[in-house]
Amino acid sequence: MLRWVERFLAGVGLLVVATFLAVVVSFETVPTSNTRLTHFDTIIVLGCPAELDGQPSTEEITRVTEAVQEFKAGRAGHMLFTGGPTENTFVEGQVMADLAEKMGVPASDVVVENQAHDTVQNIYFSYKLMQQRGWKSAEVVSSSYHLPRAGVILEHYHFPWRLQAAPLPRPFGLKRLIMVYETEALYTTELRWFGFRDSPYVP
Repeated sequence: MLRWVERFLAGVGLLVVATFLAVVVSFETVPTSNTRLTHFDTIIVLGCPAELDGQPSTEEITRVTEAVQEFKAGRAGHMLFTGGPTENTFVEGQVMADLAEKMGVPASDVVVENQAHDTVQNIYFSYKLMQQRGWKSAEVVSSSYHLPRAGVILEHYHFPWRLQAAPLPRPFGLKRLIMVYETEALYTTELRWFGFRDSPYVP
């Protein structure tokens, strides 16, 4: 009886390890680009909630800072900030756009998408705005832990795209870092293995 229990526990342990490795591999191997382009029509900045008083959150600041650096380096001629009001009443895209303009980006080069409530909708509504403006390609900026999920979504689109990671804000904290990467890895793996639920926002 004891030997059977030991074998069972060993089998469970191997299954847990194999599942963990599969999740890690699935998360880390999401494509970061579908093109060799180095210049794009626009830079899409994926949203996250603003502070409760409407000020940019630390993650919004890091994403916008990275995107503005890319814009000023000539990576694209326009910037598209996406995100509606999700966890509070402030439109994420507008908060980030205002910050970008304070950093020196001309208002004429800035577009705000204000409907999206999650990453799937971020990509969907941004693509609709790209089509309206005749833009054919995009660099997509977000926090590093968020990009694999964005990449899984972007694989459903056929325009040229590339992911660009913004650094994590400091201090981020080890506990929070583990939590967000664990959550994103599991969610991204679920999407890669089992696909999206029926959604009008996925092509």
